[in-house]
Amino acid sequence: MGTSYTVKVSRLPEGIDGARLGEKISAVLEQINAQMSTYLADSELSRINRNPSTDWQPVSRPLYRVLLEAQRISRLTGGAFDITVGPLVNLWGFGPAAMQFEPPAEDLIEEQLNLVGYRHLQLREEPVSVRKAIAGLYLDLSALAKGYAVDQVAELLEQQGITDYMVELGGEIRLRGSNLSGKPWRIAVEKPTPEKRMIQRVLSITDVAMATSGDYRNFFEFDGRRFSHTIDPRTGRPIEHRLASVTILRQTSMEADALATAMMVLGPEQGYQLAEKEKIAALFIIKDADGFVEKSTSAFQQYLR
Repeated sequence: MGTSYTVKVSRLPEGIDGARLGEKISAVLEQINAQMSTYLADSELSRINRNPSTDWQPVSRPLYRVLLEAQRISRLTGGAFDITVGPLVNLWGFGPAAMQFEPPAEDLIEEQLNLVGYRHLQLREEPVSVRKAIAGLYLDLSALAKGYAVDQVAELLEQQGITDYMVELGGEIRLRGSNLSGKPWRIAVEKPTPEKRMIQRVLSITDVAMATSGDYRNFFEFDGRRFSHTIDPRTGRPIEHRLASVTILRQTSMEADALATAMMVLGPEQGYQLAEKEKIAALFIIKDADGFVEKSTSAFQQYLR
């Protein structure tokens, strides 16, 4: 997945070998990569993207499950989350090709917008299959596949009888039980500053998944304006509001991962209103004249005590 992962287990049950467990974790991640990577040309997702057909195509149950969740989050957020946004991400220079440092032409943005829209993707449960309404539809699961992978590793650990763990992959985290000291896990929320890594606050949490999305690591500047890698699928352009980062706490890492991306697109007002309405635990870090201010939803308050 082009990133690193960490699995910490406080106590291994008797009879569980750490090295063998590590091999099983790697196998789980390799299988998900083979299904959902856009970087592997022979992955299941890459084959769907390459296929120009607008007929139904069979898919594996795991890929279907992730696509189903993606569509649910898209509907929930009015299209602020959209796994078909890839052509726009690439156009703005934030895709796998070498990064460019100037905005694309307006006509190119409009052209790519015609290829974007979660409503162009249809899902069918029996038999499990997907259909692209337009041939050029391109699916990118980078905003929730890492979260799904974290959940699958957590599931593997629980099948082995492990109840105290931290799984982290590319910044997406899932926690259960206690750390080596017998206390809840302590996880830092990063201060959204591009200059150096600093801690905004530390959360003492367990039995929950956590994901953070921000605009402070991946961006370029042109004519005095900063262009973030977070593209609004509805406009075809990078976000320009004051939200610097958002941290989501949810039961699954896949949902937390997707919601964090969606809230970054929606911004400090719309995002907060939706999170409050849906009882989502969310911490918004917003830029202001003096630095940053925090704004948390009612559901997040319990984690600040």
